Amino acid sequence: MIFASDLDRTLVYSNRAIEDLGNDDPSLLKPVERKDDNWVAYMTETSYSALKELAMNSLFIPVTTRTTEQFNRFHIFKDDIAIKYAITSNGANIIYQGMLLKEWSAHIINRMTEESVTQKELLAKLKKESFQFDGQMKQAENLFFYFILNSLPPASDLQVIHKVAVLNGWRISLQGRKLYFIPRAISKGDALEYISKREGMKVIAGAGDSILDWDFLKNCHYRFVPAHGELARVSGTNDYTLTKNKGIGAGEEIILQFLQLLRLTV
Repeated sequence: MIFASDLDRTLVYSNRAIEDLGNDDPSLLKPVERKDDNWVAYMTETSYSALKELAMNSLFIPVTTRTTEQFNRFHIFKDDIAIKYAITSNGANIIYQGMLLKEWSAHIINRMTEESVTQKELLAKLKKESFQFDGQMKQAENLFFYFILNSLPPASDLQVIHKVAVLNGWRISLQGRKLYFIPRAISKGDALEYISKREGMKVIAGAGDSILDWDFLKNCHYRFVPAHGELARVSGTNDYTLTKNKGIGAGEEIILQFLQLLRLTV
């Protein structure tokens, strides 16, 4: 059985997410990510213990938009919780037993070349529409890019940006202050389906907070979405369980639901 979940603002919460969502004092939580000798992301102790039990008794797959380098900052998946696979870079990369699965990466690069204009061409088309993004642009392994925005564009602008992106083989997702631009070929759902077929296993349950997570959630038998998530505010996605809690409490609720499903299906 496969249990798959997004990480940031679904199972784990950064200092900013904890501040934004008004949850627990980080000093009372379980630290799970270290950056520049500082703890920067957390789970509840209950979440951590439940995830450890889940990973020992099923195939738990982290599914994240983070780059592989950023994912490797989670020390729990090195020291405490053994995982066979991880999906990083929004599905562009699959990590198998700690190593990049090269055949999957090559498949993604080929599809990107065939299906999408280049990043430079997309930015030129957006500039032609007079869009100027108030924020810093970041690259993600030369696969996709995003802006860390100082101010959010109005909904009408986002609709036009979305249209331009789709017409050129890209898509967008606004997560907090981050506006992502991702080639159509890069999909968490495709990566999870590939692993599922490779292992001959079914995906029992999944969890995620963003539109980008719907790519894999729609293929899960059970779906969980945190009440604070982007998915909870958009139309076109349905048939999922919305958590009662927000913030880090939602992460705990999801992991406990996963564990309950595991015990029922064993």
